[in-house]
Amino acid sequence: MNVKNRVIAIIAEQAVLDVSEISLDQSLDSLGLDSLGLVEAIFAIEESFDVSVPFNANEPSKSGFDLSSVAAIIVAVEGLIAQKAA
Repeated sequence: MNVKNRVIAIIAEQAVLDVSEISLDQSLDSLGLDSLGLVEAIFAIEESFDVSVPFNANEPSKSGFDLSSVAAIIVAVEGLIAQKAA
């Protein structure tokens, strides 16, 4: 499973939605994820990809980790994976 599909699956699980209900342009708020759901999703992403999401991820200008949409999260996770591989 590629990064995109894994991230979407994690978000879908946390939002208690089917993967088919998740689109790349949706925000986590629009999917019904509250702050606890966001934290759970971040933990699941960290565990699934063996990466560390910056503690200030909710401030993308400071962390470089953008949580504004599903697509932005996928790009951010791919960036963390690339950093780890370097």
